[in-house]
Amino acid sequence: MNLEYFIARRLITARNRKSSISAPIMKIAVWAIAIGMIMMILSVATGIGLQRKIREKVAAFNGQIIITNLDDNESDVSVKPVSIHQKFYPVFKEIPEITHVQAVASKAGIIRTADAFEGVIFKGVGSDYRWDNLKEYLVSGRLPNLKGTLNDEVIISEYLANRLNLRVGSRFNTFFMKDDGAVRKPNLRVFQIVGIYNSGFQEFDAQFILGDIRHLQRINKWKPDQVGAFELFVDDFSKLDEIGDKVYKTTFNAQNPAETLDSRTIAEKYGYIFEWLKLFDFNIIVILVVMILVATINMVVALLVLILERTRFIGTLKSLGANNWTVRKIFLYNAGYLILRGLFWGNAIGILLIVIQQQFGIVKLNPENYYVTTAPVYFDFGYIFLLNFGTSIICLIVLLIPSIIISRISPVKAIRFD
Repeated sequence: MNLEYFIARRLITARNRKSSISAPIMKIAVWAIAIGMIMMILSVATGIGLQRKIREKVAAFNGQIIITNLDDNESDVSVKPVSIHQKFYPVFKEIPEITHVQAVASKAGIIRTADAFEGVIFKGVGSDYRWDNLKEYLVSGRLPNLKGTLNDEVIISEYLANRLNLRVGSRFNTFFMKDDGAVRKPNLRVFQIVGIYNSGFQEFDAQFILGDIRHLQRINKWKPDQVGAFELFVDDFSKLDEIGDKVYKTTFNAQNPAETLDSRTIAEKYGYIFEWLKLFDFNIIVILVVMILVATINMVVALLVLILERTRFIGTLKSLGANNWTVRKIFLYNAGYLILRGLFWGNAIGILLIVIQQQFGIVKLNPENYYVTTAPVYFDFGYIFLLNFGTSIICLIVLLIPSIIISRISPVKAIRFD
């Protein structure tokens, strides 16, 4: 193998430098592989990055699995309370894949200022709320302090703050309607903004303000141990459906259906979003297939040109006793060298572009269409290795086909070939 590789590098590549025909074709083949690898790395990085980022944003406002009263009928607001005295709260011991459980409640209201008004959903949270999911979206101010006595601190989205002309430190009136259907004066609460967030997910930014759950318990006349729902987080999102089924079976009470709770995953609640995300998998596959196809076609053309240009060289090797497979390996080694060069430059440029996007967020997206303001990227050496390995193997396997032409070359005719 070492001798064959040496012959390939010394006799073929050396002549490429002098050839006016093969040298440009070799460069085109190398850069076709490099550009293909760049496109594949970027498509996988942005596709997976966008999927993960949108999932994180949906989970930040809803958890990954939601447990509610069966009578809530998939409403975005809490209708009937649920007791916190559940076997899965505060720790879901029966399902170890559940990493966190938090109690929440939500209620529709109207913010009224001197100049405008907006319909909102007040999401009440407690001391067990996982703020890490929203902390990265905080653009000014701080998070509410919910560990002490009941207070009026809330965070509001930048979208709502701009529409209502509010800022950190502003106080505003929020009206909550009665739930008993009686025509009475609505409940009024005055809240103070301590933080403003911007998730880029306008569907949520246009609705949610977050504050102390005890406000809703008082407005709804619930007991201190009653909440609207439980939000669960899992350790592996790829197993969400499986874990969701386990949660549903755990919360189902066959002996007393009246105590049965309803559970849904965010993939079920926001099916239209997750169906849209699945399209990215198809887009990634299409890009990978097209890029590999382009790279292999260029390598096949390059190898055919190389074989035709080295016909006399092939005849000489055969006349010296080299068999067809030995000669084919020499050309395949040379093609492999070209593939490695293309992969090297493709990886170098592709990874560099990913790092630049991660650090500076140069590529922007319309949040109304993509739910994010900056194109997110996901970097992992695992998928980069698979892309390189798969591309190189496919290219080499496909190159076996044009190399068969070597077996048809006669030593006598090849030496006389001009």
